[in-house]
Amino acid sequence: MSIFLDAARGVDTARAPIWLMRQAGRHLPEYMALKKKHSFWEMCREPEIAVEVTMQPVRRYGMDAAVMFSDIMTPLESMGVDIDFKPGPVIAAPIRSMAAVEQLRVPEKGEIAPYVGALLRGLREVCPVPVIGFGGAPLTLATYLVEGSGSKEYALFRQFLRAEPEASHALLDKLTEVSIRYLQMQIESGAQAVQLFDSWAGLHGQDTYEVFGAPYAARVLAALEGMAPRVYLAVGACHLIPQIAALPFEVFSADWRQPLDQVRAMLPGKVLQGNLDPAVLLAPPAVMEAEALKVLRQGLGGAHIFNLGHGIMREADPDNVARLVALVKGFDRHQG
Repeated sequence: MSIFLDAARGVDTARAPIWLMRQAGRHLPEYMALKKKHSFWEMCREPEIAVEVTMQPVRRYGMDAAVMFSDIMTPLESMGVDIDFKPGPVIAAPIRSMAAVEQLRVPEKGEIAPYVGALLRGLREVCPVPVIGFGGAPLTLATYLVEGSGSKEYALFRQFLRAEPEASHALLDKLTEVSIRYLQMQIESGAQAVQLFDSWAGLHGQDTYEVFGAPYAARVLAALEGMAPRVYLAVGACHLIPQIAALPFEVFSADWRQPLDQVRAMLPGKVLQGNLDPAVLLAPPAVMEAEALKVLRQGLGGAHIFNLGHGIMREADPDNVARLVALVKGFDRHQG
């Protein structure tokens, strides 16, 4: 039995299970020791190394779930996209025309990042807790493909949606099919839950998300129906919750901008995940603990998986993370 999977399926567990986005990686000294020997892409593509990185926070902290070590950009390489990390994703030839969209392949399931399937099979052999797979939502993947790299405002992509709607829909359609195949492959390879990262959904207004975001995320999530619990993350997207509420998922991962009790009122029947501000882990322990308790109390009233509102920061002190895990595991949700 797993407290994480119980909560993901809607059980109002006695304590909140905990895992943290980006828990496998840059804040851990044992990860940085590996990083001195291998590039990020090498670590992703070598299943034995990726298994080790995934297991590091499970061993150190006793997390209730392990999130596979990878990147949301991983499946795009099989579409013919040249990607590098410097340190964020950089696209050698951004997709900015219908002709470029038409050149993108839609690979078969078995062609998409086979090393991720090997990673998941390896994890299931050694991991004592459930393994979480993940992928990028079509809108977020398209953001990087069009913009070409990280950006503060992603203005080029936002204007592309309006200036080239036909090409935008064609791109999103291909990304949707690849995302479906990729996440199905993950579940078939051993992932016991999957998270769809719509990291840049919050950039858009309701009308834009209604046209270019929600329909494609819905297709991906619907294709996973009954296969594993589905988690949907949308950052900076409180204004989109009316549209998000209609998507087919079990768990909504909320960022830190809105209290969980308010989110729960807008998403009845959904499991909530989150939503401690990642910056709180940089604060003194007493401050961190007070903020975490606030989140735990706001998460009462239904199933809650404790997490951050987004990925853990590289500056986070592992000792503070260990304190957080102990606090969450010691909080009796049925006593409050």
